[in-house]
Amino acid sequence: MRETTTQPLPVSEKLDWLRLIRSENIGPITFFKLLDHFGSAAAALQAVPEMAKNGGRAGKIRVAPRAEAEREMEECGRIGVRIVARGEPEYPPLLRHIEDAPPLIFVLGHIHLLAKAAVAIVGARNSSVVGKRFARDLAAGLGEGGLLVASGMARGIDAAAHEGALATGTAAVLGGGVDVIYPRENEALYESISERGVAVSEVSCGTKPQARHFPRRNRIISGISRGVVVVEANPRSGSLITARLALEQGREVFAVPGSPLDPRAKGANKLIRDGATMAEGAEDVLRVLNEQNRPLKERKTAEFSGVPAARPDGEEVKSARREIMESLGPVPVTVDELLRSCQFSPAVASVVLLELELAGRLERHPGNQVSLIP
Repeated sequence: MRETTTQPLPVSEKLDWLRLIRSENIGPITFFKLLDHFGSAAAALQAVPEMAKNGGRAGKIRVAPRAEAEREMEECGRIGVRIVARGEPEYPPLLRHIEDAPPLIFVLGHIHLLAKAAVAIVGARNSSVVGKRFARDLAAGLGEGGLLVASGMARGIDAAAHEGALATGTAAVLGGGVDVIYPRENEALYESISERGVAVSEVSCGTKPQARHFPRRNRIISGISRGVVVVEANPRSGSLITARLALEQGREVFAVPGSPLDPRAKGANKLIRDGATMAEGAEDVLRVLNEQNRPLKERKTAEFSGVPAARPDGEEVKSARREIMESLGPVPVTVDELLRSCQFSPAVASVVLLELELAGRLERHPGNQVSLIP
């Protein structure tokens, strides 16, 4: 992919980006592969129906109508929500380098806070009084140390972390639209964050949170942060998903130790056994982050527009479809392994995989793995 540049995206092109990411079967990874292949979102929008048909889709794929995207942009403007594209100056600097970075984020509040170095604090919803007090004090200490504190505005540890960092800066990454308060008990906190902090989401304004949104929200929480601190988490907690994502993204993982008699401490204690840095106060986190002498690994990202990648020969793509289909199955394999097996060029394989994904027949997995959907 071509290197990204930090420049504003023209409104007309941002509208095309919005249409493309709102179209059927297109997620962040597919979005940028299409952008890289075709050079612009407008060109990709024109090509998507034919690609889905080539991938074996029986019916017509839904491409988001222009009027629908225009209404979404107008609604955001009406309520003061900024739409920021990856590559624009206001986009969080670390987030743009994760594998599945959101093409667009929706921001409400003090957008300049997203330029600060950040650390995430996450933990149990059914947290103890002591756990919430610790999270609040930890967030205050990290904020005083110059960090933006990020969390997911859930009840319990998340809410306490936001409260502790209100004076210095906090970012709430939401599972619904940035204009939707969830849970309702955090209404006062939401108003405070809107006035003094910043709220971020990748879903449309007005969208109510759904269970499937939260794992994707978690990768944004870790993605904008240099490290993630887990406070009170049972072994099945979503906070451990955030910690795993942080490791995959090359972030530091910290865990606050707790009593072995408290089920809420089991997740954090296991993280420490597995190698996470034990955090007994803000100084433990600040010391590690300040001592880092290596930059986080940055992924190359696509430019807003430019010369599209060289198109592979149509006959070559046609002959590759059957062999690649036969080589895939329900068990994920890496794209590199698929290339070695099929002996096709990366450009040819990329087109076939995009066609299958747009047809709803391919699923992408972490680690550049793909599988057929049964």
